[in-house]
Amino acid sequence: FQGGLLPAVDVGKSVSRVGGKTQLTSYQEVVGSLRLTYSQFQELEIFSRFGTQLDENTIKILERGKRIREVLKQNQYTPYSVMEQIVILLMVNQGLWDQVSVEDIRRKIVEIKKNLKDKFPQLEEKVMSNKKLDSDEVKTILQFIEQFIFN
Repeated sequence: FQGGLLPAVDVGKSVSRVGGKTQLTSYQEVVGSLRLTYSQFQELEIFSRFGTQLDENTIKILERGKRIREVLKQNQYTPYSVMEQIVILLMVNQGLWDQVSVEDIRRKIVEIKKNLKDKFPQLEEKVMSNKKLDSDEVKTILQFIEQFIFN
C-alpha cells in the first residue's frame, strides 16, 4: 500500500502461495515464474536506489519488472477477464512487453482488450473449462498480439 499500487502485491504472503494451487490450468502455466521474477525485481529496485553502478543484466531485470508492475495495474471497477489476464501475462513471459515503453503499456492493453474477446471466443471457453491451451493456440494468440505492439 505504501508504494501507492493497489491492489498491493506481496509475493511472500501465504495466500499467494496457496492461491496458485486453485488457479485454472492455463493460468498456472502462464504465471509460473512470474512471482519469482517480480520478487527479484522488487529486491533489485530497492538495492538500485543506493545509486550503485548496475550491470546490463540487472538493468534488464529492472526494466522488465517495471513492465510487470504496469501490466498488473487495473482500473477500479474494470477487472480483466481471465482470458485477458492470460494473454497479458503470456506477453510478459514471452518478453513482448519488453519492447513497449512503460508509458504505452496501458494504451496497448486497452487495444488488446477491445479485440481479444471477438477474436478468440472458443479459447476463452476452453480456458474457463480448465483446459490447457496447446502450443498452436498460444502461437495464434501471440501472432494476434504482435500486430498491436509492432504497429
